[in-house]
This record gives sequence, structure tokens and C-alpha cells, in this order.
Amino acid sequence: MRIESSVTSISWIPSEAVEGLPKLPFTFGVAHYDDPPPDRVDQIETMHRADLFREANELKAWVEVEGGKIVDYGHSGRGRIGLTRLKLGSKDIAVPAVAMPTLQDAEVGDGWVRFTQTAGGRTGMPAPRSVRGKPYFQINSAIAWTTLALTIRADGTSEYELAGASTFPRHWIYDSDGGLVQKSGVIDFGKWYREAHEQNTPWGREDSAAVVTAVESALERDLSLEIMRAEGKRSPQRLSPGDLLVEQGETGESSNIVYLVLDGVLEVIVDGEVAGELGPGAIVGERARLEDGARTASLRAKTAAKVVGVAGEELNREALEQVAAERSGERR
Repeated sequence: MRIESSVTSISWIPSEAVEGLPKLPFTFGVAHYDDPPPDRVDQIETMHRADLFREANELKAWVEVEGGKIVDYGHSGRGRIGLTRLKLGSKDIAVPAVAMPTLQDAEVGDGWVRFTQTAGGRTGMPAPRSVRGKPYFQINSAIAWTTLALTIRADGTSEYELAGASTFPRHWIYDSDGGLVQKSGVIDFGKWYREAHEQNTPWGREDSAAVVTAVESALERDLSLEIMRAEGKRSPQRLSPGDLLVEQGETGESSNIVYLVLDGVLEVIVDGEVAGELGPGAIVGERARLEDGARTASLRAKTAAKVVGVAGEELNREALEQVAAERSGERR
């Protein structure tokens, strides 16, 4: 009996993810941020031809089982890398990315095989910069990647994980059915820009652990697009680990603000106890707008984070009620 499974990551550049001087091309419209990938990935090759992502890592694997034992196994996936499109005046220029060799490995245990696959490459224009470690200066653009792991068992079950990833850009994870199931929670453009040259990547001597968060609801994704595409520039608010965004019991004008998490992980604290965590794409702080105007929980940054705030009356009340109901498990 042949058992197959897969896990896929898609890497893309969300709004306001680039910092410092490298942000200038984005500010002036020469380079562009990306629209979020879809909630489902069914035809990765079609998406690749349509240039809908910066990078993709498709780990597909199989095992052959006879008499309850694994007798053969193999990889059948690969990495893909997209183009960087620049706009110079009236002309669009496509800059080919440089893919790194796809790294594949397999570990065999008693009744299981754990497959790993690293894929990625150099995206964007060459970026002369000083870097950590020899040769201390680089001309080539930094390397982005993901390392996926997939364990297939003889009983037909499987599990996956984002085992490692570059700190830039954002990485979304899709299961074997093509559904969005996880996302990387933290982007650190500065670290990536200065440190992600070959020696500091899986093609050199190290990988980087990834902070993974749960996926927000489809309604939250719709609201986040509405917030970010609204007229007028919204300035992100930055939080350091341990900073409070809102405090339980807080009232007044500020309690009317609803926040979209752009990056990082926030802890939800109720009566001094951590009740949950929320990551990029989550709409937070909506309950004060819906109830008596008082914050019902504190929100504290677990990692460095960026959020944007919007007056609650600018958002559809019924949509906020549904977000609150989904989060609390209520039925309305």
C-alpha cells in the first residue's frame, strides 16, 4: 500500500514589512508589497506561472507499506521561486530570482519516516550591505527560505511542521488538503537583511527556528484588507516584548480603538492569567467597542510586534460581533 502526504509553504511580503533605506523603493512605488495568498492552494504550478508568490516550498512524500511495515519511501516535491517585479516609469522590469538547491533528507524510525525539505533563494535586486560574519560585505541579495518537515506513519497518519525559516518574509503553511493551517508569526527584516547570507542559512551551517501562530478567520482576513486599503496612511504602532497594548478595565476614548496585528504575537490576559495568543492578521480589542466600553482583557506583546489601530465605528459592527463570537466560541 502506498501512502502519500504533503505540506506546502508560500512566502510573500506583507504591507509595511520592509524597514530602513530598503523601504524607499516600496515607498516610491518602484517595488511592491504582495497581496495575501489565497486560503487554499490547489494548483501550485498555476500560481507559480501567474507569479503569485515570492517563493514556495512543496514537500510531497510517500511510503510503501507491506504487512504493517514501511518497505520503501521517497520525496516527490520541490521548491519554486518567483520573480521580483520593479516599476521604472512606464516600464515594468522582471528581475529573475536565484533559487538555491532544494535540500531533502529522510529519517527512518519504527513505523515512520520523517521527511525534511529546505527550499528558497535570493529574491530582489542585488543589495550591497555589511553583514554578520565573513566576508562582512555582500553584494548579492539576502536568502529567504523555509524548512518543512513531514512525518508519514505506517498506519496512514501524518503530521507536519515548519521546522525552520528565514526571518523574512512572511511564510504561510498549507496542509495536504491545500488548506491554510499555520503562519510564521514574526518578521525581522533587519536581521534577515544583515545576516541571511549563505553561511548563515541551511546551505551554510545553520537554520533559524520559526515562531508559528494559528490562522485567523476568513472574516478577519476580509477586515484586515479593508483596514489596510482604506484611504489615508495608517502608521503602525510598534511594541517590544512585554509591552501592554491595552489593559483590562481600561475605559475612555482609547478603548474604542480596534487593532489589526500586522506582525508578532500578542498574549490575551484575563484576570492576570494568559488565556490565549493571537498572531498576524488577527483583529483584537473589538469587545470594548461592542459591550460597555471597557476592555475585557489585557493584550501584551509576547514578541516584538506591530499593530495598526482604527476607530471602531469605521468597521462594520456585525462583522466585529462575528469575530468576537468566533473567538469566544459563542453561538449567535
